[in-house]
Amino acid sequence: MQKNLKLTPEKFQQLLLTWFDHAGRKDLPWQQDKTPYRVWISEIMLQQTQVSTVIAYFNRFLEHFPTVEKLSEAHEDAVLHLWTGLGYYNRARNLHKAAKIITEKYNGKFPDQLSELEKLPGIGRSTAGAILSIAFNKSATILDGNVKRVLTRLKGITEWPGTASILDQLWDIAEQYTPKVRTADYSQAIMDLGATLCVRGKPRCTSCPYQPYCIAHAQGIEKTLPATKPRKILPTRQVTLLILRKQSHLVLLEKRAPAGIWASLWSLPEIPGTPSTDEIRKICKQRFQLTTEQLTFSESFRHTFSHFHLEIRPVIVFVKTISSKIMEDAQQIWYNLTQSQTVGLPAPVKLLLNNLEKSL
Repeated sequence: MQKNLKLTPEKFQQLLLTWFDHAGRKDLPWQQDKTPYRVWISEIMLQQTQVSTVIAYFNRFLEHFPTVEKLSEAHEDAVLHLWTGLGYYNRARNLHKAAKIITEKYNGKFPDQLSELEKLPGIGRSTAGAILSIAFNKSATILDGNVKRVLTRLKGITEWPGTASILDQLWDIAEQYTPKVRTADYSQAIMDLGATLCVRGKPRCTSCPYQPYCIAHAQGIEKTLPATKPRKILPTRQVTLLILRKQSHLVLLEKRAPAGIWASLWSLPEIPGTPSTDEIRKICKQRFQLTTEQLTFSESFRHTFSHFHLEIRPVIVFVKTISSKIMEDAQQIWYNLTQSQTVGLPAPVKLLLNNLEKSL
């Protein structure tokens, strides 16, 4: 079979769109009733998250916030609540902020210029390109993870694509291949190709329209590309999460600061390290004026962020409420395990609360 034939932008587009016409995905929920708002929500959710995971979240999110105006009017807790489990919560906070800007500055109408879209919180160059091409059918370039994988393999780029020089190179290639017509189909097609054929681990090269032109495939290195980020040893932090319970079904939650990990989410009170039983009792007395009755140490587990591991030791603490200074306000609530409450929760905290609910 011929390898590494000349692949012009026109040929690249033709092969991709022909493949898309008979094999591309056309029944995803955000492809129906296509609007800039729906495209925007889907693109933000799909950042670092698989389509199979996003579908349920997208449908639920649109049920609650069918328009950008409804999203802008919502309380942040309601937005974070619907995002719970998707991770990377800054995406949700930026969605909320951008919705307010679109509603107030643009009268609810999405800007259709790249420079204006990129000014909105959470919208970078690639996401702006996706919105312009898919929602407005304008010629705009995208370069998400799927596209990077296709292009690095096609061109045999062996360096890690996270470096500035390689990223610039990939943007140049992507812009050369972006067509002036059928831009919505093209953007969806190249993302589909990366998501369904040019996948991580075991790419389906025999079904790929670019197999005769792919340098990585010709060299037998397609499974090793894109190159991974140079590994570094992640540090580990240890924390104790206090599951303060009263009347068995009420658990104290605190709202976290608006910056840092789990920003603005509702979480269990946290103590650095692994304090002893006496230290925990003292902290409960001093910090909350709570008298503890019984402590149970649960098995520790690990939650990994991009830059460190978090070793979590949950401690169930049954408390008396006499003389407690805890008041339900903007920063503290007694979370009712038997009722659905509209608050955003970090994934590990949601897991712990779900397990407690099952034990009732």
